[in-house]
Amino acid sequence: MGEHNMFKRFFLLAVSFFLMTSINTINANDHNAGDPAKGKKVFKKCAACHSIAEGAKHKTGPNLWNIYGNKAAAAEGYKYSNWLKGSGIEWNDENLAAWISPKKVKNEKFGKEVKKSKMIFSGLRKPAQIEDVIAYIKTLK
Repeated sequence: MGEHNMFKRFFLLAVSFFLMTSINTINANDHNAGDPAKGKKVFKKCAACHSIAEGAKHKTGPNLWNIYGNKAAAAEGYKYSNWLKGSGIEWNDENLAAWISPKKVKNEKFGKEVKKSKMIFSGLRKPAQIEDVIAYIKTLK
């Protein structure tokens, strides 16, 4: 087999690998959007502490209606920890994902001082569930 044919095969193999990787990445990114219907079911774990209806009273935790895209500690009538009030956190995908993840992930993102917040939830362990809950939270507006 000539050098030219070997290069040609290598090139085709590389292009094939690139295309397969790209398709897998696209499919993985589709999953990143999360499923609000599944998220609603997973949210039942959160419902003990959080209400979600517009105008509903706060529970142990604040009402989460329309929080996506807003700053943390913004819901009127809820007594937030001083730490959270001064955190400057905005509830976007990245911050919500860390917030509802296990303690280790939460600490890595926000620092160990995060324990000063009132959030006592141990966190969701499955990335798909986290994505689904975030997708559901985005519908609460």
